[in-house]
Amino acid sequence: MSKGPVNPPAYWYGDLPVPFGARLLSGVYGAISSLRRNAYRKGWFKRRHPGVPVVVVGNLTAGGAGKTPLTIALVERLRAEGWNPGVASRGYGRDDAGTARWVDTKSDAAQAGDEPVLIAQRTGAPVRVDKDRAAAARALAQAGCDLVICDDGLQHYRLARDIEIEVVDGRRRYGNGRLLPAGPLREMPERAQGCDFRVVNVGTGGADTGFGEWAMRLAADAADPMLGGRPRKLGSFSGQRVHAVAGIGDPERFFATLREFGIAVVPHAFSDHHQYQASDFDFGSRELPVLMTEKDAVKCAAFADERFFSVPIRGELPEAFWVSLLDRVAAKARQYRDGRSPGATTP
Repeated sequence: MSKGPVNPPAYWYGDLPVPFGARLLSGVYGAISSLRRNAYRKGWFKRRHPGVPVVVVGNLTAGGAGKTPLTIALVERLRAEGWNPGVASRGYGRDDAGTARWVDTKSDAAQAGDEPVLIAQRTGAPVRVDKDRAAAARALAQAGCDLVICDDGLQHYRLARDIEIEVVDGRRRYGNGRLLPAGPLREMPERAQGCDFRVVNVGTGGADTGFGEWAMRLAADAADPMLGGRPRKLGSFSGQRVHAVAGIGDPERFFATLREFGIAVVPHAFSDHHQYQASDFDFGSRELPVLMTEKDAVKCAAFADERFFSVPIRGELPEAFWVSLLDRVAAKARQYRDGRSPGATTP
């Protein structure tokens, strides 16, 4: 199962007029979204909290903005500081989505979701997928996690949260500023004012950040052979033609990263969360290397050959961001240990 088109409608991130039908549906979407959010705010719908600090990572736009690299960075840094974090996720695009599952390094991405499997492989942290993120968070706390990170949970209001982190695509931002399907927004930009942190994904190059925004740089420097063996420096592919494969929210960002190393990219963009088959790689030029994102690689292990390489991405943030986040997490944890309700964030 794939999620969305390979490329979003041109009017999302351009100056083209929005079709009347899309504008009409956008109004309906906005009304329903507002009613649902207000129902949780006023207590008409009950929110659940697992009893340990909850950090929610999400974005206001449809598609990728860099949530998974940030989630991985959060797990790694929090663990280094002595925490035992677990990750709650919906596992978008997985088969039998109604079944809750524990995810580990050997889980099938078709059953568990590509992003949860990637997070488990990169971090070794406990990962739970469940369409009810509140239930996933409770299971993680019962399993011994002292902190829960919810990947892509900004709009999952059933889960009460202590800290919200909005992730923004530094290149595309909020597009035309319209709600789905007239634009890329799940919620209006004003929603971001309630978030505790705003992280701007500036990619491997750079992008402008504004007041109160934290820049996250994506670092890539190696390609891992999918059949095993020593990683290759990305620079070793310089001047060489490669097939570049990306089934993510913004494939062009991955292609641009490879081009920065002087690699001659033959781009192959697939829809976000695309479930690959061997036939997808019948490119004709079989002698060329195939470089893909880690998120794609977790779904291609069964038919990978010596041409296939996975390119790991690291999310790097300023130390001041970590100081601020860690202080806030520690304060919330103290309140829970003291038996006091820390006053979870109300979206």
